[in-house]
Amino acid sequence: MTPTGAVALFAALFVGTHFLLSHPLRAPLAARLGSKAFLGAYSAVAFATFVPMILARRAAGSQPWLWQPPEWTWAPAAILMWLASILLVGSFVRNPAMESMGRSDVRIGRPAGVFRWTRHPMMWSFALWAAVHALVHPEPSALAIVVAVAVLALGGAAAQDRRKEAQLGARWAEWEQATSFVPFGRGLAFPGWPALLGGTLLFVVASWLHPLPVGLWQWLA
Repeated sequence: MTPTGAVALFAALFVGTHFLLSHPLRAPLAARLGSKAFLGAYSAVAFATFVPMILARRAAGSQPWLWQPPEWTWAPAAILMWLASILLVGSFVRNPAMESMGRSDVRIGRPAGVFRWTRHPMMWSFALWAAVHALVHPEPSALAIVVAVAVLALGGAAAQDRRKEAQLGARWAEWEQATSFVPFGRGLAFPGWPALLGGTLLFVVASWLHPLPVGLWQWLA
């Protein structure tokens, strides 16, 4: 098996087991094992597929890139990573749906912060990370991981919507009508100071720690 094939295999196992355990197998296994034991088994399977994927990527070493990204791609890549950082930080700041969704006597709050951008901010932060790295780092084994992350993020978000629709019915439908799956599907909105400042700080620090000069540090260099 080629180095890229090994990475792709473990990436497929990581994504496939995640979807199986998150959706069709979740309820029967949780009922049989109990919630805590199921969570332990879920984490063990994720660890057992994620670590070999990363080790296979390291073993693949440096590979010829499939194409050479034009110089102009670095600017939009930096902007997208900044937005991804804002989405990631903002996903931890007050989700109105999660605060009230389980209580039928409480009205669902209006979308706040990055939830006015999309109802799946964390998933879209991962998807944007994948898009950026596909754009500027087209190394075969790296792209295998990038594709896995994108499929897991966007496929997981769509599957979460379907599961919530089945579980919560009209209440989740109300939240879907007030929000957008795709970022900015309902227009631009201020993400809130915690997400903006925290995301900007995360972007600056992460790009500084990056193995290659990227973002602001690339231009300063």
